[in-house]
Amino acid sequence: MTDRFALGAGGWAFIGAYLVSMILVGFAGMRARRERSLADFYLGGRGLGSVVLLMTLFATQYSGNTFFAFTGNVYRQGYVWVMSLHFMIAVIAFYLLLAPQLHRLARERNFITPADFLHDRFATRALTITASAIMVIALSNYLLAQLMAIGRAMEGLAPDDTAAAYHYGVVALALIMVVYGTLGGMRAVAWTDAIQGALIFAGIIFIYFMVHQRYGSIGDATRMLLGSNDPQQASKIVPPGGDQLRSWLSYVLMFGLGASLYPQAIQRIYAAGSARALRRSLAVMAFLPLPMTLMALLVGIVGIAHFPGLSGPDTDRIFAIVLRDIEQASALGHAFVVLLIAAVLAAMMSTADSALLSISSMLTNDLYRPLLRPRASQAELTRVGKVCSWALIAVLVGFAIALRDHASLIDLLDRKFDLLVQLAPAFFLGVRWPGLRAGPTLAGLLAGVVAALALAFGPFGFVHHGKIAGLHPGLYGLGLNVLIIALGSWRRPAPARVASTRH
Repeated sequence: MTDRFALGAGGWAFIGAYLVSMILVGFAGMRARRERSLADFYLGGRGLGSVVLLMTLFATQYSGNTFFAFTGNVYRQGYVWVMSLHFMIAVIAFYLLLAPQLHRLARERNFITPADFLHDRFATRALTITASAIMVIALSNYLLAQLMAIGRAMEGLAPDDTAAAYHYGVVALALIMVVYGTLGGMRAVAWTDAIQGALIFAGIIFIYFMVHQRYGSIGDATRMLLGSNDPQQASKIVPPGGDQLRSWLSYVLMFGLGASLYPQAIQRIYAAGSARALRRSLAVMAFLPLPMTLMALLVGIVGIAHFPGLSGPDTDRIFAIVLRDIEQASALGHAFVVLLIAAVLAAMMSTADSALLSISSMLTNDLYRPLLRPRASQAELTRVGKVCSWALIAVLVGFAIALRDHASLIDLLDRKFDLLVQLAPAFFLGVRWPGLRAGPTLAGLLAGVVAALALAFGPFGFVHHGKIAGLHPGLYGLGLNVLIIALGSWRRPAPARVASTRH
């Protein structure tokens, strides 16, 4: 079954107009800037209202992973992947534990990047730089996954040479993204996210309608699998076993903690115009995991029933295969697929542009300024940040092209969270535990990262599909991390906090 689309002149015109509009929004964001400062460029002047904040959080959280990685994982695992609903809800729960305090501190002390909180809280350069480096590496992995997802989406638009479509798609859409991001900064990214979020939500509604019309209900697909003579297919609708239940818990903790510490999400917390706008946005966000993750479950189960035989990284193509079949079925299906392809590109670009902007801010504010140019002007730092964006996207585009046939999106996702989750004690305990000390926090962070990477990539025979007894390596690293912090900080008074002078 091919997953290539024949959009026609009208479809290409619609998608082309949408992509050009993103650059125009970038120009609008550039004209709306108030000053040449990091706060204005990377946080939009700290003035995002509740609607724009909601849409930019929504468009950032639901990305190419939702459409390609999640549907691909449902195809591989079956109903067990309903766990995605729980860990996406867990993300909002952890946001609510952290966001109000971070927003208040950011307004009081002019934070720009997530590491600014750590610098202000612990006044230790080693911890600040280490945390920034970990976030840059993890987020670069995330951006790479989005670029690969963009390439796989563009493969579906190719009439014949899918490899060329993947390559040109990655390059062209990355170029558009970096252009409007460096033109308008956070304003352009947030405004495009608002457009993209609306498009994503419209696309999700159409998916439910068109998949049901073409294939019937998810119950129909389940009955097909129950009647299958293939034991591998039938195994995807049975209740989870002990190892899968532990994996379920692992994903809830890993994704809940890790995604709530996405640097781009923390910077949106900083950028909220008021605490009220932030609360309203998160209240609505709590209801969005249900339609988004159930969409992935629907497409994945239908894919198992109607398009068996995919394996490895090819399973990430199931979303495109289902769309291609719908597109060929009717004129309505063709129009739907054009809209949905635009929505999918919107989801991936909105996540990628947010990650790119956040990485460039950390490279500039947390690494370049303290290590190389402590007296650099705000205008110079803004220029350096833009150069970092262009250089980074060039490197990651090269990796995305080289890794086209060698990695599944969910594998990249897991390794990113193995790193990000190690930052959880510094943030979640840092805002609530006055006795938390800098030395043990740094030691715990380093030990957790080393342990997680050693378990994920070391020659251990008990590692199965990236997990140990159903748990991600990052959770074992986090356990060691917390143990070191507790032993080093418990019942010892923390030194008086040194007021931050970075800003």
